[in-house]
Amino acid sequence: MDAITLEILRNQLESIAEEMGQVLITGAYSPNIKERRDCSTALFDREGRMVAQAEHIPVHLGAMPEAVETVREKDPRPGDVFVLNDPFAGGTHLPDITMVSPLTVSEEIVGYAVSRAHHADVGGSTPGSMPAGAREIYEEGLRLPAVRLQAGGETNDDVMEILLANVRNAGERRADLRAQLAANDRAEDRLEDLFSEHGRGVVEEGFDAVIDYSRERIEAEIAELPDGTYEATDVLEGDGITEEEIPIAATVTVEGESIDVDFEGSSKQVPGNVNAPLSVAKSAVYFVVRCVTDPEIPPNHGCYEPVSVSAPEGSLLNPRPPAAVVGGNVETSQRVTDTVFLALAKAAPDRVPAQGQGTMNNLTVGGRNGEFAYYETIGGGFGARADKDGMDGVQVGMTNTLNTPIESLETEYPMRVEEYSLREGSGGRGRHRGGLGLVRSVRLAEPATVSLLTERRRYGPRGVAGGEDGKPGENLIDGELVSAKTTRDVPAGALITVKTPGGGGHGDLENRDPELTERDRENGVGE
Repeated sequence: MDAITLEILRNQLESIAEEMGQVLITGAYSPNIKERRDCSTALFDREGRMVAQAEHIPVHLGAMPEAVETVREKDPRPGDVFVLNDPFAGGTHLPDITMVSPLTVSEEIVGYAVSRAHHADVGGSTPGSMPAGAREIYEEGLRLPAVRLQAGGETNDDVMEILLANVRNAGERRADLRAQLAANDRAEDRLEDLFSEHGRGVVEEGFDAVIDYSRERIEAEIAELPDGTYEATDVLEGDGITEEEIPIAATVTVEGESIDVDFEGSSKQVPGNVNAPLSVAKSAVYFVVRCVTDPEIPPNHGCYEPVSVSAPEGSLLNPRPPAAVVGGNVETSQRVTDTVFLALAKAAPDRVPAQGQGTMNNLTVGGRNGEFAYYETIGGGFGARADKDGMDGVQVGMTNTLNTPIESLETEYPMRVEEYSLREGSGGRGRHRGGLGLVRSVRLAEPATVSLLTERRRYGPRGVAGGEDGKPGENLIDGELVSAKTTRDVPAGALITVKTPGGGGHGDLENRDPELTERDRENGVGE
């Protein structure tokens, strides 16, 4: 395919995925999707290869191929729509509900539209479906294998009724599911337009061409890394059941145009909920490889082909059912990212920043009557780079969401925000300082169940090249310091405060620009 046609088709395919995302965001009801944009959309070819994605949530997108493969094994037919969330069969964790729709032309399947959205509640033992102390996946919510929500274009009302009977705030769930359906429908409309414009043969040739293009570019980037085996380790700060540290070990082998990542040596699966399906570990690795090569390479199946990932069955990163996994998707994925970055920093030190906050700071608040469920991940410090300071108060690593605007939060929920500010002094000092964390304090107007799933409360994000570590985070309920992973019933009037970690610093402080040092002093950075 000539370069001009390839570039036109690439942009048109990516625009389909982006438009799917816009339909989902504008059609959703819950603030978690319509405001925070905790959702992802992508387009796949008939063979189940991702050809285009919207730049949404990394941990969603890298795991989507597993969902499509699961659906392809179910003999999909024109007019079908499958829904699933089972982490052991194509999902990530239960709140992330995925819809997969076969896309048809002349009654023949030519591809798949996929949308994945974090629903604010999917049942389970606590409102918000993020229980800190879960020991089995059954405590975390309704578990859906790949089942037909629509068959031949007709909605399966029985499946919808079962789903809605097992979640809190069923009206909000129904509306968000309809938004996902609309997003997938839009993909079929736009793909039909593309076939009409270029012809089916050209578009399907374009599927192959964009994948080949990305694979060739990323292989060339990998080839520039020095061959070798690079190792790194890190730990999780407990699993919600005990406070014992949980090791993660990564062995990264760069050989020619390929990268292999082996997690042998990591912990066996644990009793708590920080186990992560292998698809989540793969997502984290794919993200790191894109970061240390060229993030501008179009993200699709071609980016993944030169990368292999393995973990022993029954381990933290490849658990057996019925392991609890809700924290694995959000927190363990972050630590996997940090660990693989540490390993690859030995091969490409100038391409890897100091550690960012390394946590999503998951805060879930749910009414005991089931009428509301608030969920948010809270930003923090980005690690300092070799040539500039880290960014303040941003999402880092495997998440890419926005915050919930205060106006929306206070309108939708019986909660009031008492503080939302940068956390002065939290960024690690150095030639370039780490980004600042945030302080988010909310007061509850009603009794509720609060769940916190967080990390980096014991050890701050590491600085590099002489830079200082960032400041660890803190969780407080009514001024009392609580564990990194906590679920607690609280009365009306309770104040929940999350102080997020700052990023690590980069380089020796004595080499910092004096003007920047003075500005730091004025802002309380590092004090």
